[in-house]
Amino acid sequence: MWDWFSAPGYWAARFAVQHLLAVAYLVAFASALRQFRGLLGERGLTPIPRYLARVPFRGAPSLFHLHYSDRLFAGVCWVGIAGSVLALVVDFAPLWAWIVLWLLLWLLYLSIVNVGQVWYSFGWESLLLEAGFLAIFLGPGSLAPPAPVLWLLTWLLFRVEFGAGLIKLRGDSCWRDFTALYYHHETQPMPGPLSRSFHLLPRPLHKVEVAANHGTQLVVPFVLFAPQPAATVAALVVVATQGWLMLSGNFAWLNWLTITLAFSAMGSWLLRWVTPEPPPPAAPPPWFVAAVLVVAVVFVVLSYWPVRNMLGRRQVMNRSFNRLHLGNTYGAFGSVTRTRYEVIIEGAAAPNGEWLAYEFKGKPGDPHRRPPQVAPYHLRLDWLMWFLAISPSYGRSWLPNLVEALLRNEEHVLRLLRHNPFPESPPRLVRAQFYRYRFATRAEHRETGAYWIRSRIGDFVPPLTLEDLE
Repeated sequence: MWDWFSAPGYWAARFAVQHLLAVAYLVAFASALRQFRGLLGERGLTPIPRYLARVPFRGAPSLFHLHYSDRLFAGVCWVGIAGSVLALVVDFAPLWAWIVLWLLLWLLYLSIVNVGQVWYSFGWESLLLEAGFLAIFLGPGSLAPPAPVLWLLTWLLFRVEFGAGLIKLRGDSCWRDFTALYYHHETQPMPGPLSRSFHLLPRPLHKVEVAANHGTQLVVPFVLFAPQPAATVAALVVVATQGWLMLSGNFAWLNWLTITLAFSAMGSWLLRWVTPEPPPPAAPPPWFVAAVLVVAVVFVVLSYWPVRNMLGRRQVMNRSFNRLHLGNTYGAFGSVTRTRYEVIIEGAAAPNGEWLAYEFKGKPGDPHRRPPQVAPYHLRLDWLMWFLAISPSYGRSWLPNLVEALLRNEEHVLRLLRHNPFPESPPRLVRAQFYRYRFATRAEHRETGAYWIRSRIGDFVPPLTLEDLE
């Protein structure tokens, strides 16, 4: 009776999507727990209470409109972590319990994202929420995966890849002349341990990388909707490409989520190694069938806005068209910066004292430090520092507060950094210097041990004291 609704041949695909998505939720809630006090807490750089005072519930639906405290935010994170672990280990559960668990994860993370302000303005936040909402209706292992939900997950993957491909072709000539990766590995927001090696590859290989990217994002997404085994092959191409991106840089959980979505298009004939075949599934209850069909219709309607955006001449990246972050548009690096700039923050104990640099956990600073592996964890302040180097306007809401926090040695803010050169007492002055960075050549690295070569451009923020800020 339910042959048209169920997809029993995708039981392993559902298993993979469920578990990879649970890991993404786990990382997201852990990231929020470790960083929120310095970024968003009552004494953070952009405090949530101030935001809630000027933005109504309709403008940012969140549980925190009922009440906010740092203790409550931490509690939400811990509940999200526990729920993510539960979703990771529980495969068989009553249908109602499955729905409640995944709905809870979605509601909690939506509440965080909608008060996260500039720190949560990245595309992978909306991608996690959209994929997480669809996971509510995937159902437990006792039921066959619902085909409409698998199609919606594949459609989401299509929008992620095809939208990213279109924005590259439209946004920057270097994608059209195949020179984008002459620069990207060096100028990307958060280089990883292998980024320098990728950057130093011969330029003809960089052109091959761009060509492969265009093929994966502009051609392969259409094959995801083809009959098997073509759809599985297309999904494997996506997985391989995302794995390459994970090796070449730190993009939080964007690549992880894209790989997660790719599994929704893979037949269980390939994924039998993932999990044993379950017993014959039970028939889905009529109310569940009706709920899935309603969700499918809603997403068809919501798809109008991202499709219009992709087909329009003024395509934008990473836009949510509603406050629930459903039916979003995606994309990355529609323009590629040719030169890397860094803002280096320094402090001095006295007006004529030595200037000492604050080191960040992920972003380039000390030229002799190799870029670390961070992803899928997301260092939010480090990412915003990359945007700050592009334009001071990106720091308008938080940079003055960061300077003040350093002048006061605010503990919660200092925890966002790797090294505080003034552990005993706060500095008298803080300034920010502007540098140009480039990767060291192989010869320069052998001679100096440096991974970066930098040259000072000038002041970004002049020396300031607490009295200056007041």
